[in-house]
Amino acid sequence: MDYAQTIKYLYEQLPVFTRVGASAYKEDLTNTIELCKRLGDPQHKFKSVHVGGTNGKGSTSHMLAAILQVAGYKTGLYTSPHLVDFRERIRINGQMISQQQVIDFVAEHQKDFEDIKPSFFEMTVGLAFDIFAKEEVDIAIIEVGLGGRLDSTNIIMPLLSVITNIGWDHMNILGDTLQLIAAEKAGIIKQGIPVVIGEYQAEVADIFLRKAAKEETELVFASDEFEVKGERLKVKGEISELLDVEIENKNFQPSTFNLQLDLTGSYQLKNIKTVLAAVQELRKQGFTITDGHLQTALRQVKTLTGLHGRWEVLNTHPLTICDTGHNPEGIKEVLKNIAATPFEHLHFVIGMVNDKDISKVLNILPIDATYYFCRPDIPRGLEAETLKQNAESFGLQGEVYPSVKAALLSAQKNAGKNDLVFVGGSTFVVAEVVNQDLTD
Repeated sequence: MDYAQTIKYLYEQLPVFTRVGASAYKEDLTNTIELCKRLGDPQHKFKSVHVGGTNGKGSTSHMLAAILQVAGYKTGLYTSPHLVDFRERIRINGQMISQQQVIDFVAEHQKDFEDIKPSFFEMTVGLAFDIFAKEEVDIAIIEVGLGGRLDSTNIIMPLLSVITNIGWDHMNILGDTLQLIAAEKAGIIKQGIPVVIGEYQAEVADIFLRKAAKEETELVFASDEFEVKGERLKVKGEISELLDVEIENKNFQPSTFNLQLDLTGSYQLKNIKTVLAAVQELRKQGFTITDGHLQTALRQVKTLTGLHGRWEVLNTHPLTICDTGHNPEGIKEVLKNIAATPFEHLHFVIGMVNDKDISKVLNILPIDATYYFCRPDIPRGLEAETLKQNAESFGLQGEVYPSVKAALLSAQKNAGKNDLVFVGGSTFVVAEVVNQDLTD
């Protein structure tokens, strides 16, 4: 099989969560353990950092990878889902693995897939671990796919576990209270392995503290370690690509220093605390990461790692921005960024998936915007007409479009020169508008 045929095989043979939803989620680690056993247990052949949480784990993972890269370490990065090309999920020093590596892995282990019948995600985890072991990375940043306790990535023994925060997402799988969701996320905390929790949240903090005590390990809340102030830079009235950040470290002198981030959403002010707390722990474990490494890396995370879709400017005339935030907490952060952006009228291109409670999101969206309802091009995509009907019950007005592209083109055509076009509601909507050069 060539690359296109290989990817088609994977999508057709293996249940893919991003496409079909909960039916592809396996509630134990049996398949992953068996697949990795046949691969020679590659997960034990490289050092790693495990990153979970509801929001911010992707940005946090990419920032950590960029920092380690700049510090001179051969760095693997495993994230999900991808936006355009499957290979975005597995990178070494920012470069996607080759098409040939995917082809060879599937060809060599096709019989194993047919025996074990893993999910698409389980297979992808096996591929990532196999590549990182063979390429002898110095360290790999491994992002949790869904939850934590039963996530396929949870067979690693990392140097550090990181949990960014807890919010409402995947309640049909993880539980319908924040405490239940937190307990699943806390499942990545392991015996004697230090833990960084990004945000102190009173309603779930005890769950992490109790789990850390049970596992006899140290835990820090990054939000207690650092104070962060940030201001978006403006150049000639247009949004620049850098966010100015002032950091105050509560425990060390000198206590303040400055950074510039090329990831410009205001929510990065939360994520940077998590990143710095993780770096603090890695330094304790012997990694040489200077403040200069931090400053150099964080100015160019997108260039170093290929990250897209986080408060990303797609066009300036009219100003068009996309963001992958899709659960209530993520959308709240998006709305903060929208509120901080000067515009006369908001044109909101929105699509969602059909297996989530969308009411919490629709309830907080601005009613004075014009909405362009569309369906992301995946089997889980919520029909645009259904989305419109639900939105109307919350006072949101707009029209239905046959595709994400058609909705965006209409929004840009209707927008005045001082208006803002925003594209979001689902990672899969953003995937259809982000234009990337992903050649091999």
